[in-house]
Amino acid sequence: MRQACIALALILFFSSIVRADIPATPVMTLYRFNGPLDIPYYDIETFRRTGPSTPAGSLAQGSSVVPCLVVDANGPLTDREGIPYVGFEVVVNARTATPASTAHFKNVSRKRQSMTVADHHCDAGIRYVMDVRTIYPMDKPPLFDPPRPAQPGTAAIPPQGELDRIVRAFHSSTACAGVNQRLINRRTALEAAWERFIREQQGRWPAEALQRAKHLDYTLRTAIFEGHLERGCNAYGACERNIIALSIRNRGRELCTKRHGCAAPGDFQGVSSMVSQYNIWDEYLTQVSGLTSCYLRDDLAAGSSDSARNYRKLQSMYAQNLPDVQRILFGDDRDLAAVFPNNALTDLKELRHYYHAPAMGKCFPRHNRVEYMSGAVARNGSHYALIAGTRIQVDQAAAGGYFFHSFMVQETPAKDLVRIVDNYPGFVVDGRRVSLKESSSRCVPYGIPGGCRFDEIGRYRKTPSWVNSGKPLELQCRIAERGEQCQGEEKRTSVRVGGVCDTQMRPFAGVD
Repeated sequence: MRQACIALALILFFSSIVRADIPATPVMTLYRFNGPLDIPYYDIETFRRTGPSTPAGSLAQGSSVVPCLVVDANGPLTDREGIPYVGFEVVVNARTATPASTAHFKNVSRKRQSMTVADHHCDAGIRYVMDVRTIYPMDKPPLFDPPRPAQPGTAAIPPQGELDRIVRAFHSSTACAGVNQRLINRRTALEAAWERFIREQQGRWPAEALQRAKHLDYTLRTAIFEGHLERGCNAYGACERNIIALSIRNRGRELCTKRHGCAAPGDFQGVSSMVSQYNIWDEYLTQVSGLTSCYLRDDLAAGSSDSARNYRKLQSMYAQNLPDVQRILFGDDRDLAAVFPNNALTDLKELRHYYHAPAMGKCFPRHNRVEYMSGAVARNGSHYALIAGTRIQVDQAAAGGYFFHSFMVQETPAKDLVRIVDNYPGFVVDGRRVSLKESSSRCVPYGIPGGCRFDEIGRYRKTPSWVNSGKPLELQCRIAERGEQCQGEEKRTSVRVGGVCDTQMRPFAGVD
């Protein structure tokens, strides 16, 4: 009897060593690019009977949750294809979020990142589930404007003409202050704020100037936040913003179509805020980017905080591109030639598309059997784990699926840094969710068309489907640059964007 007890104790001891804890599920955010605002969830018992046919309610995009697996005697709750429908606890409800939600999101996210657990099973009391494919591990917290001061500050950068004065007045207005008070529907709120501001200012400025200022504001917002913010006021970043503004100009003047968001010639507001064309205007991205903020408010740039430094940088980027963007939108052919010297005018007017190669879909042809998992269950005995919004490297087959390693990617300016980690030891991922497809034929070095040779390849990306239907351009700009932090002395310099070996921005002519 004593020997049997010792043997049982040893079995339990060694089994506890073999079954290591796994990472806790992260905070995940409801996101569906350019999709409906509300995402449904379902009562667990109703889902078991009828599947996802009758929603019990919904959460708005941008809401964040901690997901878990609903497990009963039959295993985790999934559909017939093995897609998990996960229970959840709400961290931030996008409909009721306040500025305090930012700190709460950060705190919960930080705790979850360092937490390990035995499995991802839900606690008792979870009543609802949602499709795991509607949530993603996003690391950006909700962003709100600080409260507007009772007394406006003094402009750190003097206005550059009438349109600039109007734009700055809008940013300091009560109309603008209301845009980011709520987390949702900010694109619509910004449009309504400009309409209100124009009505209130009709006797102060000419109607045409007010309309032009609105279009200028939208174009510069899009150019700044669609571009690479880390480039600040360096020459490449400023030229990049000019090119984005040029694409908006051409969609609003040279080829005005409803498909591009253009209601009438000169509708740069409609063009620049078309989500399918300029992705930064997507519902979720407006919640975390500052795109719809009143970032030109003078008080925001005061002080030495990280926030103040960020607002000073945004204001400097705006001021740097303002003269060129006004010429691009409202000038003539001579203005285009001056902003983009040594470029053919026909090419300039046909530039309507571009893509940022580092932001294209990641692919890894040098690594075998790498798959992105939108959502799957992994099993180790009676313990189940949720594998969602992440990549895995598929290992050898096992009963019901495959062993696997986590395939973790860190993006750096020069390359993708890959780590392959065994942080789910003994777990087998559901084989129904593994495709073992070959890498896409559009997966190429740096995500750019052929023609450039590299001594070393730091990353692979997928090219757009239309990459061979247009004419790639190399554009030259003359820029008064001030460096990435926007703090240096102005220095006029020439810079080229595009070209055969540019791994960052790729402008195209002739793509509709």
